[in-house]
Amino acid sequence: MEQEEHDMLAGLRRARRSLRLQAADELPAIERVTFGQRIADAVASVMGSWAFIIIQSTILLVWIAANVAGAMRGWDPYPFILLNLALSFQAAYAAPVIMMSQNRQQGIDRRAAENDYRINVKAELEIELLHEKIDQLREQEVLKLTEAVMRLTMLLDRATNETPPPVLELRAVADPAP
Repeated sequence: MEQEEHDMLAGLRRARRSLRLQAADELPAIERVTFGQRIADAVASVMGSWAFIIIQSTILLVWIAANVAGAMRGWDPYPFILLNLALSFQAAYAAPVIMMSQNRQQGIDRRAAENDYRINVKAELEIELLHEKIDQLREQEVLKLTEAVMRLTMLLDRATNETPPPVLELRAVADPAP
């Protein structure tokens, strides 16, 4: 493994330790949620729900029905200019607030993706390190086995050179007559 990879692995280990030690109340200012961000998140979560769509659709239908039927005489006749103004007002304020919430969530997602990337790099380097250790152990084992085979070969050579080769005697075995 290259020195650069060892340095990167050491840096990732230090970062992991520091993140573990860092308490939630000691988060950097960038990760603290401000009052405005909490409002933006609340507005985005409400306006992005089916309950909001159903309630708003019901209000719009009641508004249109009441004005068409004449229940509110002269309040907001057919082109529904007041209704258009109210919806435009809502859209003009809702869009930037929702965008603020999305931008903050995008920042959170970006940091999570960067953290995932660092974790993946660290895992890859750790696996590479384990492969190197296994290769070293295998090389040591092969070296020891080679040495053992060489010693056994020498012992076998010595043993065969010191003693005369065994002589096989064949004896005829006569069967006793019955």
